[in-house]
Amino acid sequence: MEHNYIEEQEYIKAKKKVKEIKDFYMHLAVMIFAFPIVVTVNLMFVPHFHFFWLAGFGMLFSVAIHWVQVFGFSKLGLGNDWEEKKIKQIMTENGKNR
Repeated sequence: MEHNYIEEQEYIKAKKKVKEIKDFYMHLAVMIFAFPIVVTVNLMFVPHFHFFWLAGFGMLFSVAIHWVQVFGFSKLGLGNDWEEKKIKQIMTENGKNR
């Protein structure tokens, strides 16, 4: 009985993670399609001031934050065991230098 409960919890967590990943890619797609529109509108109505750079940086920043929320710091090499790995690496390097 408990095995089914654990399996169901894992399924729910996996389904939630898949939805988060799907939402991230949707966010990225919307940004990719929206940015050319922002550039076009900017250059048509206010060609002497390029505010689309500000919009672009804002969009990139929001996608970067969303990416970190979905995939976490582990994709950047800063996961939960990063400190332990780094300590072992430094100790190994120090041992080789002796």
